[in-house]
Amino acid sequence: MTEAWRSLVHVCRRWRCLVFLSPLRLNLRLFCTPGTPARDTLDVWPALPLVIEGEITTSSGADNIIVALGQSNRVRRVNLACLVDRQLERLLAAMQLPFPELTRLELELISDGETPPVVPDSFLGGSAPHLQDLQLRGIPFPGLPNLLLSATHLVSLNLSNVPHSGYIPPEAMAALLSALSSLHALYLRFQSRPDWESRRPRPPPSKRSAIPPLTYFVFNGAIGYLEDLVTYIDAPHLNHLSITFFHQIDFDGPRLAQFISRTPILVDCDAYVDFSADTARVRLTSFKKDLAIGISCREHNRQLSSVAQVCNSCLPPLSIIESLYIERRYWQQLAWNNDAIENTLWLELLLPFPAVKNLCIFKDFAPGIAAALQEIVGTEVLPSLQNIFVDIFVERPEQLGPFQETIGQFLAEREVSGHSVTISVWDGGRIRRRS
Repeated sequence: MTEAWRSLVHVCRRWRCLVFLSPLRLNLRLFCTPGTPARDTLDVWPALPLVIEGEITTSSGADNIIVALGQSNRVRRVNLACLVDRQLERLLAAMQLPFPELTRLELELISDGETPPVVPDSFLGGSAPHLQDLQLRGIPFPGLPNLLLSATHLVSLNLSNVPHSGYIPPEAMAALLSALSSLHALYLRFQSRPDWESRRPRPPPSKRSAIPPLTYFVFNGAIGYLEDLVTYIDAPHLNHLSITFFHQIDFDGPRLAQFISRTPILVDCDAYVDFSADTARVRLTSFKKDLAIGISCREHNRQLSSVAQVCNSCLPPLSIIESLYIERRYWQQLAWNNDAIENTLWLELLLPFPAVKNLCIFKDFAPGIAAALQEIVGTEVLPSLQNIFVDIFVERPEQLGPFQETIGQFLAEREVSGHSVTISVWDGGRIRRRS
């Protein structure tokens, strides 16, 4: 619908005049792609705002885009994907002038070399006064904080697949975020673990910067970077936080736990722990609020160990969680090897959930969890547990008895202590809270 007005101006001269008399009210735009012969067509139409987007696959397509970018005072949106290094170099050279009307910029680099081109400090003339949405994928821009100091209307910032040469220190990133008074969504995804992570941790600052508009935050990278970043900031209205950590042996995130405790996410939420072929994740979710922390790894014992560490050290106390779901990720098949998992790892995962009343278990994990529950002495683990739901018996509920026998010792000890536990069939749905 960007250029639906074109058919109207060809109806008659009167309609043509009416359309061009109200370009702002009708939100008229000229749409330019790599296939648009910009040198021949841009001057045919009035000086309307330009929208430039597409995938550049030929040298002539790159030439057309460069010509369109030459009208820098008219460009409103730029969305160019699947760029290779040489194409990005040409675009960066063409975008050294100010783009005073630019509101949205999306660039995606598919690098064909080991060292991708770096965005120079003179990009966009060093100023982006009307920019609202910035997305850079695979493109290093270490000088970005200086540019965005002028982007007072920025609503969404997406830095994905950030290479080493685009590294922005956590302190500089925190200072940038504190200056973006309209920022609602932040995506920060790194390619790989940066070299700086081996440094000694710095003491926390005397004062944190609040970012009230921020409601959506996605992070993929090293836990050390995020630990440093959240030391400097508060997000009092954050309602969606999605984190994926690079795998490492130990996960210790006390500053992340403090940051989460200062958000409104942990209200009336249930906990989900799910596993896939390459990721383990814990998710806390409630009405319109969601927190997820995942770890990228493939070995089952490391998946379980990592997610248990996250639950114990990267989250605030989980004393409000009443329902815990342990399941596989969506439809993915999972050949889970319970024999390779130590029972203590399951117990470490269950330990930080003292208020859980309902434990829902996917069939792949039932044998391992049952064996771990048999080792519990007293009520130090899951002291509030009332119900265990297992989905393995949905189609053959008569087999519920043998499962009860498997954890008979656990059930008997809970019965004696006055904390009886009921075993039931789980159909995969959500267990409703009871008032």
